[in-house]
Amino acid sequence: MSENASPAPLRVTVWNEFRHERKNPAVAAIYPNGIHECVAGVFRDANAAAGAGDAPEFAVRTATLDEPEHGLPPAVLDATDVLIWWGHEHHREVADEVVARVHARVLEGMGLVVLHSAHLSKIFKALMGTSCSLKWREANDKERLWVVNPAHAVAAGLPEYFELPAEEMYGEPFGIPEPDELVFVSWFTGGEVFRSGACWRRGGGRVFYFRPGHETYPTYHDANVRRVLLNAVRWARPAGVKLSARCPNTAPLEPLPVAA
Repeated sequence: MSENASPAPLRVTVWNEFRHERKNPAVAAIYPNGIHECVAGVFRDANAAAGAGDAPEFAVRTATLDEPEHGLPPAVLDATDVLIWWGHEHHREVADEVVARVHARVLEGMGLVVLHSAHLSKIFKALMGTSCSLKWREANDKERLWVVNPAHAVAAGLPEYFELPAEEMYGEPFGIPEPDELVFVSWFTGGEVFRSGACWRRGGGRVFYFRPGHETYPTYHDANVRRVLLNAVRWARPAGVKLSARCPNTAPLEPLPVAA
């Protein structure tokens, strides 16, 4: 690449079950084109804000549960730098073959951003190796998200805390391994707290879990939430070295002594 060439855009794939929006009018009213399109709009808006003369920072596509191979055939995953995953009621319908494919790509270096009730998705549980269970309540709690690691890249541009006027409650204990880095802690009207923004490294890939996003609330229209998604994808981008899952037999660099 020449000195003046623009860097390649960060390739983002947004995955969503896309079932609630088609069967629940209340969800369709909030996300008429699907949660995936609303989230994808975060990155399209960032490209537009950069100006017409600038190369786009992101190349974004979407994929949904009912597409062939859930929209995630090898060619799509090979062309994805960061995968965003929203799931809720249909985790068991995701084919194990596709989960294994995503898992391998994360270990190779692809970033993964896991949203809301995708804490029980097959891929997140496989990467965490734990139950990923929690307490919950859907009762219009106010959620106050405290930035507990303001120096972290995912917290860039955020205030000390921000609030969502109505959200589903998630409460501790949260059955996850100790995060490598904790960015957000939530408090709810009912008094519960929750580790709502957590980071891990798995193989060559980075994983970020972000709690808000129940489908009956307009959470993904919130400016601070959209800022978190933008920051998270930038943080989770591959480091530039693709790790192999293979275990090759390797010749020595120098002659070995002859065994007696």
